[in-house]
Amino acid sequence: MTDRLSALDASFLRLEDATTPMHVGSVMVFDVPDTGFDYERLVDLISERIAHVPRYRQRVRTVPLGIGPPVWVDDQSFDLSYHVRRSALPRPGSDEQLEELVARILPRPLDPLRPLWEVYLVEGLAEDRFAIITKSHHSLVDGVHGVDIGGVIVDGNPTGGEGVLATWSPRPEPTSAELVVGALADVVRTPGQLLETLQHGVADVARTAGQVAGVAADVVTTLARLSARPAPESPLNASVGRARRYVMVGTDLEDYRAVRARLGPGAAGGQVTVHDVVLATVAGAFRSWMLTRGEPVHPGTTVRALVPVSVQPADVGEEGPPGAEVTACFVDLPVGEPTPSMRLHQIAFAMRQQTEGGGRRAVPADALTGVGGFAPPTLHALGARLGRAVGKRLHNVVVTNVPGPQTPLYADGAQMVSTYPVTPLGVGQALSIGLTSYDGGVYYGIYADRDAIPDADVLGQGLLEALQELLEAPRPRSRRT
Repeated sequence: MTDRLSALDASFLRLEDATTPMHVGSVMVFDVPDTGFDYERLVDLISERIAHVPRYRQRVRTVPLGIGPPVWVDDQSFDLSYHVRRSALPRPGSDEQLEELVARILPRPLDPLRPLWEVYLVEGLAEDRFAIITKSHHSLVDGVHGVDIGGVIVDGNPTGGEGVLATWSPRPEPTSAELVVGALADVVRTPGQLLETLQHGVADVARTAGQVAGVAADVVTTLARLSARPAPESPLNASVGRARRYVMVGTDLEDYRAVRARLGPGAAGGQVTVHDVVLATVAGAFRSWMLTRGEPVHPGTTVRALVPVSVQPADVGEEGPPGAEVTACFVDLPVGEPTPSMRLHQIAFAMRQQTEGGGRRAVPADALTGVGGFAPPTLHALGARLGRAVGKRLHNVVVTNVPGPQTPLYADGAQMVSTYPVTPLGVGQALSIGLTSYDGGVYYGIYADRDAIPDADVLGQGLLEALQELLEAPRPRSRRT
């Protein structure tokens, strides 16, 4: 049976343009093992792993006359060496040089005539390290048949090992006539789909946000709760060009836990979470960034963040599935509030209002890390899909925070020391922030339009300063209710 793209996935391909390519990425940094690591080892590793994810050998083919959604077909000329590439940094191989390389690689569109992913091995990093940069298209990472390639490369095996390379032969590609017949047969079964297809699938992607279902092995679905209020005016909403900036920021997970322990008690109505501390850190960074730019900042100034959060029904027990849906929380980050602890409590209250209403509750971080494999790259992709589906008028920035495993992961014996997400920009969205917690660290990836936000590094420094500000903030006074 032909595997068709969903209406939403088809729209991602149709609406893609040169300035807003719709793929997500990651930057994984590794220590070179004693046995070394080179391009051939990476090619062998990926060849072994994608044998279990057939989507990585498939490309998209359109149906003649547009009478049905595009279909996935085996790439008859699949060439792994085209998708796995090699690069190197000049001395000294600094993180800043790696950031600049990422900013040049990630905006390049993927070839629509080939499987929609790429991997780059980057050698020559200082301190005897190397990096792996990944790119996966939105339409590929649906969480059911395809997960992000970054989640395929690493595992918990510290020794690596001799993998068995699976033999593979592509299935015959359907003819144009077979595609037409198959599309017409589907129309007979679901006649309403023909009208949707002839009207170019979706006139407004925001209306189809609820169509994304069955992601992360059928335990995560997408539901966007749209806000009636437009987002405030912000320098974050600007025309987007083709050039990008990328900034990596590493922090210590224990610092966020310390802030939660010190400032959490006294929060009106409930407990502060590490996720709340992260958003308070982002809010503080936006505040200092806007002040540095000379932007007007008054007590009521906010930046609206779309924050994808995994939630589940409140009646699901502890042994239940680790998340029933991904919902879009709209949080007005109080960047005009000068007191760090007050920013934190305002954000904690806003998050509880959205995640605990309607018989639902937020999914604990430790449950999400058990979705299977290295889930963060895939969950970042799903959050970015949600942000793109909701539309630009309802938020200023997308902030995806995905908890990862707190034990080391490896790529054929090479230990991953840090991992930074790259979440794409939408139309009119000049900045995105993704972060992943992993093995005791919290790693931010700031992705920005090069012309609209040339000072993305200032925002990155602001994250470090805002976290330190929270660590040093005095405890709130206890007050009688």
